[in-house]
Amino acid sequence: MKILVTYNLPRTPFNNLPADWELTFPQNEEMPREEIIRLLPEYDVLLTIFHSHSPMDREIIDAGKRLRLISNYGVGYNNIDTAYAREKGIAVTNTPRSVCNPTAELAMALMLALARRVAECDRRIRTEKESLWGTMKNLGASLENKTLGIVGMGNIGKNVARKAEAFGMRVIYYNRRTEVSGYRRVPLDTLLQEADFVSLHTPLTTETRHLIGARELSLMKPTAMLINTARGAVIDETALADALRQKRIAGAALDVFENEPHVTDVLYRLDNVVLTPHVGTGTIDTRIAMAEEALANIRNFFQGTPTNVVN
Repeated sequence: MKILVTYNLPRTPFNNLPADWELTFPQNEEMPREEIIRLLPEYDVLLTIFHSHSPMDREIIDAGKRLRLISNYGVGYNNIDTAYAREKGIAVTNTPRSVCNPTAELAMALMLALARRVAECDRRIRTEKESLWGTMKNLGASLENKTLGIVGMGNIGKNVARKAEAFGMRVIYYNRRTEVSGYRRVPLDTLLQEADFVSLHTPLTTETRHLIGARELSLMKPTAMLINTARGAVIDETALADALRQKRIAGAALDVFENEPHVTDVLYRLDNVVLTPHVGTGTIDTRIAMAEEALANIRNFFQGTPTNVVN
């Protein structure tokens, strides 16, 4: 069985694989699109990454003459035309378990960094030095006794909820379909009006694209803060930049962006924004665990017991 890996991944999980598995890795960080199309006709499996700059579209899928499985390295799979893959009889899998806790950790880290102005103070103390100090300067917001609104109460959302409760936060949530016991489910507009912090954990679909736009931002409290570790296009980034610039909401912490790796330029210049380069799963432990889960999906598929199939 031949597996084409499109991105540079930790090699440890690839040790001790079956002898008849032949793997090809990129020479650099990411395999160029034209090389994927050139090589793919000889491969049975495509192991690709969630934030690949080469979307797995019809052209690439059509190149996979022998392709039976696309094993996606990540929980989000909007980089893959899953419907067309299904038409071609190609399964698509993802890695939902290994990404859950690290993404929730980062959501809390961003929330704390934003609320306590950690990134801003770090930047300013390097230039303002002693003048930055003062009892009534640099005041942030506490998490305790505040309301956290979670949009998308799946595995990651529930993990964030448990962590937030440890900080003494009240948790409300919005889900389109599923009820989650132990927390108050509210309509999206109600969540936006009540929450002191809003954390996004919904997949990117046609229904959730620009779920948070100018109208939704106008419903939030002027003291409220928005955290996004889901997908960038869940937010209308231009509308958010405008709301932050005019201080219609207090701040935002973003790990994902609408047109990655491009970031709306205004956001770079605002002190009420914390920015990270899509590092929700960015620990070495998680990178290894994701590769192990992606490889388990391949093994299970060819053993006739497929796991984490999304199409």
